[in-house]
Amino acid sequence: MCGLSGELRFDGRPADVAAVARMNDVMHDRGPDGAGLWSLGPVALGHRRLRIIDLSDRGAQPMVDSDLGLTGVFNGCLYNYRELRGELEGLGYRFFSTSDTEVLVKSFHRWGGGCVDRFKGMFAFAVAERDTGRLTLGRDRLGIKPLYVSQDAGRLRFASSLPALLAGGGVDTGIDRVALHHYMTFHSVVPAERTILAGVRKLPPATVRTVEPDGTVTDHLYWRPLHTRSALPEYAGLTPDEWREAVLDRLRTAVRRRMVADVPVGVLLSGGLDSSLIVALLAEEGQAGLSTFSIGFPSVGGEQGDEFAYSDLVAREFGTDHHRIPVDDTRMLPALENAVSAMSEPMVSHDCVAFHLLSEEVSKHVKVVQSGQGADEVFAGYSWYPPLAGVSREDAAATYEREFFDRSHGTLAAILSPEYMPAEDVSGDFVRRHLARPGADTALDAALRLDTNVMLVDDPVKRVDNMTMAFGLEARTPFLDHELVELAAACPPELKLASGGKGVLKDAARKLLPAEIIDRPKGYFPVPAIRHIHGPFLELVRDALTDPAARSRGLFDQPYVDKLLAAPDEHRTTLGANALWQLGLLELWLQAQGV
Repeated sequence: MCGLSGELRFDGRPADVAAVARMNDVMHDRGPDGAGLWSLGPVALGHRRLRIIDLSDRGAQPMVDSDLGLTGVFNGCLYNYRELRGELEGLGYRFFSTSDTEVLVKSFHRWGGGCVDRFKGMFAFAVAERDTGRLTLGRDRLGIKPLYVSQDAGRLRFASSLPALLAGGGVDTGIDRVALHHYMTFHSVVPAERTILAGVRKLPPATVRTVEPDGTVTDHLYWRPLHTRSALPEYAGLTPDEWREAVLDRLRTAVRRRMVADVPVGVLLSGGLDSSLIVALLAEEGQAGLSTFSIGFPSVGGEQGDEFAYSDLVAREFGTDHHRIPVDDTRMLPALENAVSAMSEPMVSHDCVAFHLLSEEVSKHVKVVQSGQGADEVFAGYSWYPPLAGVSREDAAATYEREFFDRSHGTLAAILSPEYMPAEDVSGDFVRRHLARPGADTALDAALRLDTNVMLVDDPVKRVDNMTMAFGLEARTPFLDHELVELAAACPPELKLASGGKGVLKDAARKLLPAEIIDRPKGYFPVPAIRHIHGPFLELVRDALTDPAARSRGLFDQPYVDKLLAAPDEHRTTLGANALWQLGLLELWLQAQGV
């Protein structure tokens, strides 16, 4: 919905409003409909606005409530803001706008940081208190909306994007060795709080951070769903059919919630189960003439580049206003470079390019879309989940690493330069600690918890946010409705693994979707030119890895780089990703940020 930024000083100096303005300017594309700055002594807040709810100027930010002594900036959407507003009005609060931002500010006044427990939506926010000088930062349960932070002895800064923080200046841009290990090992996932840059951190999902005027920081983790059969006692003993109905009921609610807007809402329709189910449920709700969008690419190396046959089938079935977006070769290279520039962190998945191009076209028609991200992590749709079935909790980490990690710690030692190679297996240690925590009944439960709370947040979710917001397009993800995620976490693993994965979801869809969609091979946004690097794409990667900046940085063992460049399609990671692209993308991103 927007981009936010700000600064709180701890050294007695007034906030650097010019730095906040620079951060704000970098986020123009996140909020092309308006901009605002506010400051008072040591604190300054900035905001870029995308008008979705309350299109009038009364919804502008930073939002100052002088009566309450609060000023807030907010990125996201509170889908239950009308219900919360009614409750607050019953408590005596008066409103001057119809925006969800004002609901957030008044909710904070009433319930403090605990207001997040009442929110149903996606959000990152900052609220400054006039009378105490305290600053509170908050992020939604599943990290759908980003919040980057940079702090030193004199000040804290924050922004919705990492490049915005860099524009503010004074950031340590050295490489974080632990984050680099994660990137090269944990399938390019860098878990919060770290980023690839030593001076930038992420506020973790489901976290409220209170920052006192002297710089003292207190974090509160307010949500962590249990992946146990006893997590939701009201669902104990359900039959498979009853689980199917429960899942469908929660998904209906999630899709309905995400229609809240003062502008039209479309759907990104890949033709896979997840996005098709969203379309079917919207049609069930009576949404006529729904705008849907699909993208396709030229085939390369014998790999099909589009799934139009499936998306066309769904569009016909439900009578949507469907937009096919074929992308020819001439658009691919510029799109790739633009997608890299739009990334807040280096993201290897070729989906980024697809989402970037798709978002560019979709933004010409609508400002809000629903998207199917999250279903695979929540309902066990990926290939590495079946091997975890029946594995003991003690063996969960070894199985997970074998199936999902790009490479082992020992192998990485031959790829990274010695000065960047941690002595310890930091990625393996992270996964082992996470999987060993209580609150998961089985090895598969523990892996799904890890992927939902970590991998999902710092790969698919981040990907969608960065690429859609590059064009002022808001993406809403009903499969990440926290009540649906809680239900899925409690669902027996065998129901999720059935039918080749996502079994309970497939069963729920059979009354709504054609069998050809439910039983088709698993799809994705294919971008063959990145999976099979050749021609100008290979030259782009070669230039990045041989650039003086790359040679000076010296992240990688040069003979290893030369080997990949000599045979760009022969070297693959565990899950089949192009190993050369993983190295090249990191350097492309660092150079795009001027690092």
